[in-house]
Amino acid sequence: MDGLLKDIRSCTICSEYLPKGPRPIVAGSDKSKLLIIGQAPGRRVHESGIPWDDPSGDHLRSWLSVDKSTFYDEDQIALMPMGFCYPGSGKSGDLPPRPECAEHWHDKMISGLKGVELTLLVGQYAQKHYLQKRFKSNLTETVRSFKDYKPEFLPLPHPSPRNRIWMKKNEWFEKEVLPYLQRRVADLLSH
Repeated sequence: MDGLLKDIRSCTICSEYLPKGPRPIVAGSDKSKLLIIGQAPGRRVHESGIPWDDPSGDHLRSWLSVDKSTFYDEDQIALMPMGFCYPGSGKSGDLPPRPECAEHWHDKMISGLKGVELTLLVGQYAQKHYLQKRFKSNLTETVRSFKDYKPEFLPLPHPSPRNRIWMKKNEWFEKEVLPYLQRRVADLLSH
């Protein structure tokens, strides 16, 4: 796993498309119990080199009910975005993740994460890729149907502060999904 992570972190496959150059952000070990697959690092994460080192990460950690030391313990939690590098920004936020990472690295990474018992699919890019035909008509319906994907996957919306409107429109998420998520994570990380 260490060799694979070293190879991933030195990857330059899509460097010609990256406005700030390649800086693959990924973490994990063969002991990781929980895998979180997000979208792609934002500008702030690209600069720090630390996954989920932004307000979205703060929100995600509160959803999981874990502190930073637990979140960044690679023997507990693996962090792998769909695109490992910051893709740049567009008119309404960051561009979509580059597809090269999933095509070239995801299967290798997942095969090295031998201890993973639950994968969180954060956002529609991860959900569409991993759920494929099981993805519902949209992200909301996919997250609402979270029980259909257990025990392997748990789909979540992106924890961006921009999603406050989605959270208000979908109060069932806090009442149904978050308690289930917190129980599963607490159970996984306790053994």
